[in-house]
Amino acid sequence: MITVAAKILVVEDERITAEDIKLGLQDAGFVVPAIVDSGEKAIKKAEDLKPDMVLMDIKLKGEMDGIEAAAQIRKLYNIPVIYLTAYSDEATVQRAKMAAPSESFKEETGLLKKPFDENELRNAIEVTLYRHKMEEEHEKLFSFLLKSANDGVIAVDSQGKIKFMNSVAEDWIGRSELDVVGKNLEGVLNMFTETSGARNESFKGDLISSDDSKSPVEGTVTSMRSENPDEDPFIVVFHRMAADV
Repeated sequence: MITVAAKILVVEDERITAEDIKLGLQDAGFVVPAIVDSGEKAIKKAEDLKPDMVLMDIKLKGEMDGIEAAAQIRKLYNIPVIYLTAYSDEATVQRAKMAAPSESFKEETGLLKKPFDENELRNAIEVTLYRHKMEEEHEKLFSFLLKSANDGVIAVDSQGKIKFMNSVAEDWIGRSELDVVGKNLEGVLNMFTETSGARNESFKGDLISSDDSKSPVEGTVTSMRSENPDEDPFIVVFHRMAADV
């Protein structure tokens, strides 16, 4: 499934436990370039080493716990994370999902409760690495398809910030993708005068470009997932309509 030469950064504040994990990973053919015991160190090592994955204990030394560290690593470097924890209460699990979302949580391999055996750990690593690879390939294909679309397309993350805008939308809005990525959708699409912005609904309205010119448009706002549409990433797709005569 995945080559066993993957580099795994181990973040664990119990040294004996960390060494046991390291030995188990090395026996399985993985490479462990470093062991660190705090979230702050984990972020720095992730930057320096660019590992393929991070095994992250939730309870760590220092002010930053593993969930907060994982969120930063995922955001800054897009490195998948598997949590290691002695605590698996629902509140902790939900925090972990929000901080470093991964398809592996659907297979319950994104969080391992201590104690775990080597086969369980290896399986979780291989599944998560495979899913991460598929996610990256899907994102590349998705980006290509969006760039090829004849409609204006804007992809937005779960926080309401723009992740992608194709060239058609750039032309109609009068702003470049580079200029708007990372900005709130409302600040860029302050132009649809007749839409509620609800997910999975169509809209009609006026597109106000950067030079204040208006064009009638229609389109859809579609969630990219279905578990909780109002909090999921979504895509805005729109095209110009013929002006009323």
